[in-house]
Amino acid sequence: MPRAGLSPDAVVDAAVAVVDAEGPGALTLAAVAGRAGVATPSLYKHVRNLAELRHLVTARVLEELTGRLGEAALGRSGDDAVRALMYAYRSYVVENPGRYGAMEQEAAPPDGPVQAASERLLTVIFGALRGYALEGPELVHAARCLRSAVHGFAVLEAAGGFGLPEDLEASYELLVTMMTGGLAGRVRVA
Repeated sequence: MPRAGLSPDAVVDAAVAVVDAEGPGALTLAAVAGRAGVATPSLYKHVRNLAELRHLVTARVLEELTGRLGEAALGRSGDDAVRALMYAYRSYVVENPGRYGAMEQEAAPPDGPVQAASERLLTVIFGALRGYALEGPELVHAARCLRSAVHGFAVLEAAGGFGLPEDLEASYELLVTMMTGGLAGRVRVA
């Protein structure tokens, strides 16, 4: 019988608390069990193994990120939508470096929670980019470039990777301007 109050969501809550407090490398079943106040074998009633728990954490982070980006871009289009999305994405990563770092970056297995959460995130990103009349491969390329730019900047920022004295906000605003300008005057990809 599962422990009262412990559920798959509660296990993910504990896992997220571990990575928030100690970083992604600290995510172990023993650490999660300790955080949840149970013995490690008790977790197996709720998750099959550490790999499944990592998938569930990734899905949770993707859902949180999707919510943040969707809220930021809602009611906006074109440059305004992309600008809002980029700032929301960056702030999520900087505010949550542990959980964002725990997110698996490789392609998700089909039909799992990560795939479904990824598709919802892509829907929000694609929606923001549709203001540029992008379709098909162009839309995919633009989404990849946008994600890569924001991810790279935000991960470097969260890790303290920008040591030069120039204003970080000015650098990010330049990145946003470069992205929106590039989208507006895009070069067609063959």
